[in-house]
Amino acid sequence: MERAIDTQMEDLKKMILLMGGHVEKSLAQATAALLSRDLNLFKEVHEIEKKINEEHIKVDQACMNLLAKQGPVARDLRMIISIIKINNDLERMGDQAVNISYSGRDYLGRNPIRQLNDIQKMSEIAGRMVKGSLDSFVRGDVEKAREILKMDDEIDGLKNKVYQDVMAHMKTASDDVEAGLDLILIARNLERLGDHATNIAEDVIFAFTGKDIRHGGKFG
Repeated sequence: MERAIDTQMEDLKKMILLMGGHVEKSLAQATAALLSRDLNLFKEVHEIEKKINEEHIKVDQACMNLLAKQGPVARDLRMIISIIKINNDLERMGDQAVNISYSGRDYLGRNPIRQLNDIQKMSEIAGRMVKGSLDSFVRGDVEKAREILKMDDEIDGLKNKVYQDVMAHMKTASDDVEAGLDLILIARNLERLGDHATNIAEDVIFAFTGKDIRHGGKFG
């Protein structure tokens, strides 16, 4: 016999997936705007953020209602706590995409620096991390969540490479300092977006195993 809370949990998962889809789209649009030099795409990022913020509030309210009316225990409670945390990480990802659009708009107003290949790679990895972390959540796939954790090192390495390459360029081209700083900010926001996807993967592991692996906690 299906419990009432099971149906409500499925509804919450659908809400999270919808929100995650908007996050993926906002990241893709911000990156596409930068690479194609299409300022109109930046406007779409801001419109998507409004939807993400609305969904953020709806998920929080749904979780609070579930906690108040159903009195969940054990695994159900872990799942709700994880959804609340995932919801917050997705909202922050939306903010990061907006930050990328602001820096991207500034960058496109300056003389371009040919340093976008690694930015594009970072965006692609971040997008896979977002999608993969949410897939692992919906499927309860802890092994998939562990794969996401490993991807964080790759995006961190690319962020460091962008920083080093841009700094080296600015030392020989002082006129490009502002453009270089824009790229560093974009890389930093992409790296943070990956951090939020990592947080979601950690929450998946907690929700389905009860193990907290944050701050060096061991899994397995």
